[in-house]
Amino acid sequence: MRYHPTNSDYLLAYSSDHFLWFSRNFGATWVTVHPFVYTYSWGPGNTIFFSTHPDGIYDKDAKGLLELMRTTDFGGTFTTLLTNIYSFGFAGRFLFASVISNQTLPRSVYVSADRGDSWNKAQLPPVSHEQFYSILAADEEMIFIHVDEPGNTGFGTIYTSDDRGILFSKSLERHLFSDTSGTTDFTNVTSLRGVYITNVLDKDSNIRSVITFDNGGEWKPLKKPDNSHCDTTAKNSQMCNLHIHAAYSISQTLDVPVPPLSAPNAVGLILAHGSIGDAISTMIPDVYVSDDGGYTWSKALTGPHYYTILDSGGLIVAVKSSPDKPIYNVKYSTDEGQCWKNYNFTNETFIFAGLVSEPGTKSMNVSLWGYRQDSLYSTTWMSITIDFEELLTRDCQEKDYVRWLAHSTDAGEKTDGCILGYKETFQRLAKASVCRNGRDYVVSKDQSLCPCTMGDYMCDFGYYRADNSDKCVEQPDLADRVLEFCLQGKEELLKTQGYRKVPGDKCKGGFTPNRSEQMTNMKCEQMLSLEDPLPKITIVMIVISVLGASVLMMSGIILIFKKYVCGGRALVYRYSVLQTNTDEACIADNLDSSRSNTERVYHDDSDVDLLE
Repeated sequence: MRYHPTNSDYLLAYSSDHFLWFSRNFGATWVTVHPFVYTYSWGPGNTIFFSTHPDGIYDKDAKGLLELMRTTDFGGTFTTLLTNIYSFGFAGRFLFASVISNQTLPRSVYVSADRGDSWNKAQLPPVSHEQFYSILAADEEMIFIHVDEPGNTGFGTIYTSDDRGILFSKSLERHLFSDTSGTTDFTNVTSLRGVYITNVLDKDSNIRSVITFDNGGEWKPLKKPDNSHCDTTAKNSQMCNLHIHAAYSISQTLDVPVPPLSAPNAVGLILAHGSIGDAISTMIPDVYVSDDGGYTWSKALTGPHYYTILDSGGLIVAVKSSPDKPIYNVKYSTDEGQCWKNYNFTNETFIFAGLVSEPGTKSMNVSLWGYRQDSLYSTTWMSITIDFEELLTRDCQEKDYVRWLAHSTDAGEKTDGCILGYKETFQRLAKASVCRNGRDYVVSKDQSLCPCTMGDYMCDFGYYRADNSDKCVEQPDLADRVLEFCLQGKEELLKTQGYRKVPGDKCKGGFTPNRSEQMTNMKCEQMLSLEDPLPKITIVMIVISVLGASVLMMSGIILIFKKYVCGGRALVYRYSVLQTNTDEACIADNLDSSRSNTERVYHDDSDVDLLE
């Protein structure tokens, strides 16, 4: 059952006979939307997307033969958007579909930004039957997508899109995504824009944590908390960082009760289980907290705990993980995890099983559930709710808040806090203030634009960044050529100084290179051979690199772009390596199209699963 994003009376329900149902009165009455539905999702407004078999049947092995449908009147009328889809998902403003144009060819991802009226093929490496795509995150600006590596490697590559969701550039290699458990540790830190945490699987088979503060432009290790030491499992004490336990650790039955936690109205706050060393440790983890969106961390609690955020970050509640042992108290903090107090909530024997709080983190209540053992054969389950309004009785006043510049790393510098072209200054609760924000609390922030620098731009078609340089320079084999693109069957002329603004970047003034695109009436067509692993499709732009506010200085970045064959008019794909010395001109390298002959079904976690 799925709630409508904005209307709490609207419900979608999926029945055991594969029918999709709709209720407009919170379940009092139901009507059929469509029979034999495979997957479904709410879209914008009253739009419903779902997949179904064209023959009106349900066959669990029919993925890749399905149709993507849309209804805007709850099943009164339908529009077919795509055929031969494997699965689909909707997030932000993007609708995704994994399409199999031929059962013998790899799958491809198609993206629509207008609810399915028009589609473009995402410029990503194709995946074979033994691989999968997975949408990690999406918003109004861009998409994060994981592309699995061939074979049972347990890792893949994260790509990030442009603002149209079509052109993708490599963001992070060797991204952990378990083949066995189907889990990834990719975490969107919702308490601060642009921040994501995930884990990579190194060549030595160790798992290490990395963080980005600029939407995947640059990834770096998490800083080791002050006054902390590497654990005893570390082989190299000089490479001592904080590593975060998330979904993969939980799937491996490590003592990690809950994944990392953040909330949009608890600005900068992150709670997570972790270990300190040169890689993730299987030793019992501790709880760490960051109050600045992941730039710095401190140890909050020893050992694994269940935790939740209340009162928009003004209160944190934690319960020690003690399987099958009675507990009598909870811990709480009013200063973002610096100091903790105990509260005895019962005198009875209570075997704790879990805790829950109202979504949105604005509540002051937390409920614990568990049981008491009345006898060898008798168990009584119970729920205990603790109301912290009896503890925090004073409403916060203006004097209880302080101004805080997000992403501040170099106080005093004019550009301090500039991420993706603008600064954000929040009003947040001072740690020494013991008061309640209340349900009516709204995060207050001021935004100011930053002047543009080269770091606010990615390199345009025909240009690349040399190592250790912000400057985009022209590829020698494309020098002095007219740059033309094929967009929806029409040629488009590009005039550029080599720079294209990063998606979502809001900078103004400063470095402002000229760039223009002009559509012509001349028709164009892709010329690809059957051996080319990418099927014929209109290409919109060229991927050179995605670099956030901090330029991604990574050697060996692989990217896809197209160019003219010397002396000819035929457009070809080229899979190239971003490096100081460009490849020799006029060599059309083919994408590696080798595929395993091992029969294997598609990965169950493909596409839509991580959009839940």
